[in-house]
Amino acid sequence: MKQIDTQRPDLRQILGKITPLSASFQQRLQEQLLTENFPQRHFVLRPGEIARRIYFIRQGFLRAFSIDRNGRQTTSRFFSQGELMTCIHSFFNQQPSEEYIEVLKASTVQSLSWNKLNSFYADFPETNLVGRILLQKHYTQSEKHHIMMRMFNPVDRYQALLSLYPKIEQQTTQTNIASYLGLSRETLSRMKSRLIRARQNLNAPSSSVNQPALQAGK
Repeated sequence: MKQIDTQRPDLRQILGKITPLSASFQQRLQEQLLTENFPQRHFVLRPGEIARRIYFIRQGFLRAFSIDRNGRQTTSRFFSQGELMTCIHSFFNQQPSEEYIEVLKASTVQSLSWNKLNSFYADFPETNLVGRILLQKHYTQSEKHHIMMRMFNPVDRYQALLSLYPKIEQQTTQTNIASYLGLSRETLSRMKSRLIRARQNLNAPSSSVNQPALQAGK
């Protein structure tokens, strides 16, 4: 087998942490995994296209988004290093997508086609366990996002996003972040300014602390 680049996550390593993989499974995976490099602003998927492949991100940053009738974009998901990426509805049902998937930072990915993934399910029992666990993780994250959007206030939504993707401010635009949070760019900017001022006030030394005492007779 080819030597794995330990500087970037590899799908074989990720799957092997879920359950032991047979040698024949690993051999098939090595033969059928397609590795690609996508430049910034490349569209992996567009509305009307069918998601034919499921991707594992070794390096990069991407997003899924839709555009409504008024031309307004709504970002539904970000994808980062070590995560799986596809349009779930389109991929598993082999139906046209309603979303775009856009490369925000140049990305290196590994992928399997829908047909090849199903051949793994048929030929290797461990694929069923791996697939179930990965789908559970995806739907858990999706549910957390829906709960966050329904129940969290804008500040909490923003801080939850930073917790999930600490470097997101350097990886995409404020417009994309705002569209994910359900805010306008102007509202996001004002909210961030208030957070910065609040932190500055919290860290500012008190004017009444460490004041030099007046000397007697002065």
